[in-house]
Amino acid sequence: MAAPCKRMASRAVIPILSQFRRTWSKNNVFCQGFSTSFCRQTLQTRSVIEKATSPWRLLAAVCLQRLPVISAKCSPIEQQFKEMLQQMELEKSLISDHEMRLLEDVERLRRKQAGDYDSDEEDSRGGQEIVLSQDLEDMWEQKLKNFEPAPRVRADAEKDLTSLERCMADSLLLLSEHQVGDKKLWLMPQSEWQEGETLRQTAERALASLSADFKATFLSNAPCGVYKYKLPKGARTDSLIGMKVFFFKAVLSHRAPPASTNKPFLWLKKSELEGYLKPAYMKNVERFLIDQ
Repeated sequence: MAAPCKRMASRAVIPILSQFRRTWSKNNVFCQGFSTSFCRQTLQTRSVIEKATSPWRLLAAVCLQRLPVISAKCSPIEQQFKEMLQQMELEKSLISDHEMRLLEDVERLRRKQAGDYDSDEEDSRGGQEIVLSQDLEDMWEQKLKNFEPAPRVRADAEKDLTSLERCMADSLLLLSEHQVGDKKLWLMPQSEWQEGETLRQTAERALASLSADFKATFLSNAPCGVYKYKLPKGARTDSLIGMKVFFFKAVLSHRAPPASTNKPFLWLKKSELEGYLKPAYMKNVERFLIDQ
């Protein structure tokens, strides 16, 4: 009698436990979903609040580089090494076709002088005029004397800091004039970041605002450097302390000089930047510039 009563009691308890388990699972899932949603909303709200209360403005600048157009002159030791390699190549080289023809002409001339030369047997050119190798060399020498290579330096462009034709053997960097507070400073082209765009898009917009004729290839979607500075005390407010500038590297792909520009600009070598950039700005720029 006890065994049937125990089975009846267990059958009555099992549905109650199952109902309790289902109720607990639903409440647990609801709590987890509510917790995740609440955390997400909290993070978004915190991000908006931090963005609205951040005392720093974001800017993007482009480090536009014009690569060398011609090779640089060799240093004395480089010139000596070049001549040594040329001498080694000459000593190990085989006789060329022209040198073979010179030897044949010398042999033909020797046989003519010795009277052992039959033009009908040895010359298969018929009535064609024979041009000796020495005559060809004289002709080439005359052409070389008349040839004038293009100048490596343009005197009219060397002193024009806005010209792309200056310092053809060096790498040049673009600077533009910006109004910072009550001062005008030479900086790399920069613009303030706007909602909805990436920092690279901001850098591209900064370059486009300078001139539509500058076509550049950006080397990365990530910045190569950052510069943080505070505004002058007179320009600071409770909501604005200073700027954070993120630099993006780009290479000039179109060398045509711009037809018109909205801002003054300069093309400078790395060694010339120090005379136009502030020391703190120059120190940050030097970190991502490669010596040429």
